[in-house]
Amino acid sequence: MAKLILTVDDSPSMRQSIKLTLAVRGYRVIEAGDGLDGLEKAKAETVDLVITDLNMPRMGGLEFIDALRKLPEYKGVPIVFVTTETDETLRARAREAGATGWITKPFAPEVLLKITRRLLE
Repeated sequence: MAKLILTVDDSPSMRQSIKLTLAVRGYRVIEAGDGLDGLEKAKAETVDLVITDLNMPRMGGLEFIDALRKLPEYKGVPIVFVTTETDETLRARAREAGATGWITKPFAPEVLLKITRRLLE
């Protein structure tokens, strides 16, 4: 069965871009519009990889990762930030929260695919 990926971003066009990039390579993708929505979807169906934005309404990416890592089934699941932020302090905070990787927007689809393959295969 294809690996399941959760993409969490408040931008519908970014979620769609990520979904299309991954779906053509055989991955299954579910989408969430912010951290709270992502947390609900992650609780409903365990995913193999999480790709999340940093700045979102209701619950941002750091808070989302903090909450997700508290769930036993998500202790070792890779989490990748996809954001416009480049600040090293934020990167360090993301690693402390449990992020596995970081992609800066805008990014080439090949970069997303390379990181996804490395983390899942």
